[in-house]
Amino acid sequence: MTQTKWWQKAVVYQIYPRSFQDSNGDGIGDIPGIIQRLPYLKKLGVQVIWLSPIYQSPNDDNGYDISDYQKILPEFGTIADVREMLLVAHELGLKVMMDLVVNHTSDEHYWFQKSCQSKTNAYRDYYIWRDPVNGHAPNNWLSDFGGSAWEYDAKTAQYYLHLFSKKQPDLNWDNPKLRQEIYTMMQWWLNQGVDGFRMDVINLISKRSGMPNDPEVADGNDGNHGSSMVFSANGPNVHQYLQEMNQQVLSKHNIITVGETPGVTTNDAVKYAGFDRHELQMVFQFEHTELDSSHEGLGKWSNERVNLVDLKRILSKWQTNLYGHAWNSLYWNNHDRPRVVSRFGNDSEVYRVQSAKMLAATLHFMQGTPYIYQGEEIGMTNIALSSIDQYQDIDTLNAYDDLVSQKKRVTSEQMMAYIHHSSRDNARTPMQWDNTKNAGFTTGSPWLPVNSNYQTINVSDTFSDRESIFYFYKKLIALRQQLPIITTGRYEVLDLEDEFVYAYRRIGKNSQLLVISNFSDQPQIRHYNFGTITSLIIGNYKDDAGDILRAYETKVYLIEM
Repeated sequence: MTQTKWWQKAVVYQIYPRSFQDSNGDGIGDIPGIIQRLPYLKKLGVQVIWLSPIYQSPNDDNGYDISDYQKILPEFGTIADVREMLLVAHELGLKVMMDLVVNHTSDEHYWFQKSCQSKTNAYRDYYIWRDPVNGHAPNNWLSDFGGSAWEYDAKTAQYYLHLFSKKQPDLNWDNPKLRQEIYTMMQWWLNQGVDGFRMDVINLISKRSGMPNDPEVADGNDGNHGSSMVFSANGPNVHQYLQEMNQQVLSKHNIITVGETPGVTTNDAVKYAGFDRHELQMVFQFEHTELDSSHEGLGKWSNERVNLVDLKRILSKWQTNLYGHAWNSLYWNNHDRPRVVSRFGNDSEVYRVQSAKMLAATLHFMQGTPYIYQGEEIGMTNIALSSIDQYQDIDTLNAYDDLVSQKKRVTSEQMMAYIHHSSRDNARTPMQWDNTKNAGFTTGSPWLPVNSNYQTINVSDTFSDRESIFYFYKKLIALRQQLPIITTGRYEVLDLEDEFVYAYRRIGKNSQLLVISNFSDQPQIRHYNFGTITSLIIGNYKDDAGDILRAYETKVYLIEM
């Protein structure tokens, strides 16, 4: 890394539009609602907002099944609303990153509708079609949402591939005409004024040559991951296609790009986001978010707690292995991951605020671009809905049907406990703005229930408390702009095997940062001796108790060399 780029000092805020702010009382968040709340994001201090998909979609997977990339889903608004949002955001100094979903489309997309008509039409090769093998699917790949990754089409007597829902057919990136269609669409959005792209499962776009069977799937056993997504990732042509995309589109603009890349190693990440690779600027990896996966072969469905040593080992590996070679993305949660304070912290009334601040500081002083998911900055928690019928997420509903109703591998009570811990709907409950009805999210009936704790956890109350989680995040964001060492310093973990405390240094030429976080509700005593400590620059207690770390205490020292 020779010169710091603007996106390396930026902090990104992810908006899940359906749950952010409803402006018209239909119970669904929308673009005018986002516009209404942009001053809030300016007050927080972030530089970039990332929008989950707002495109035309039948909403089989909450917008990640796109039927038209250049139209807006009417319940979100219009393209005119998007242009106004971009204008207002830019006036406030905020950049806007769009979600780019190009591994697959909706089965209602024009391309797929044409592709289904015959084996010889011009759009057939836009998707991945294969003949049956011995009367069944072409291989044993499993969908990430359960069941086979292949769907039979009786009209043309072939199967099409869908690594996700059967309503999300995978695109055939080996078709150069298809790639050009995507690049043209991306350029169209950049011409509208967007400032970058978050690329959904972008490392899946090149499938394995010959599409061999997944060795994890044998004799009807669905393996520990329950999906062939990781097996089919990082295919033979993926870097060629991303370099082509960069050359034709991305390199012509001063934008931010991040690729969602399930199943990548740090070596893979250097290929996707290396400073000299001309592909992406950073990737999202999932190692640390999968640490509480089931030990019973149920994938992510568990309610197990993460082991701190394992968490430190993974985050430290990414900090160390990418240093000087590629850029990290830093995140705890997103629209697909449960609320971090409920998952890695403690969401009880006693410890929620302190543990939320502790988690924030632990992440934000690492090297990389931090991503804040909506509501994280006020300590929003998981939700525990009483009935499966109250959930909307297709992944949750499919898993309940598969594991409880069909295979009877777990009881309903067990599965609901796992859902309370792991469901994607934990992250998708409406944003909690104030203590009025529906948390100020809507005057109508919200599409997903509002968490009942909104009367005590909301933005309005957080503004009136100078010690709130919000102001802690605001200070973290400001410190990133003030202290270059946060961007450039080398990372070094301390006492890796410590089961309760996460401590690390950031080492610069003339100074160091010492970050100490107690991940437990019990006091700990630790002493770190690195010369003269100049100042405590941030902490989540009002005083400094020296070597004593109180419950979920975090503190960061600046050390002058």
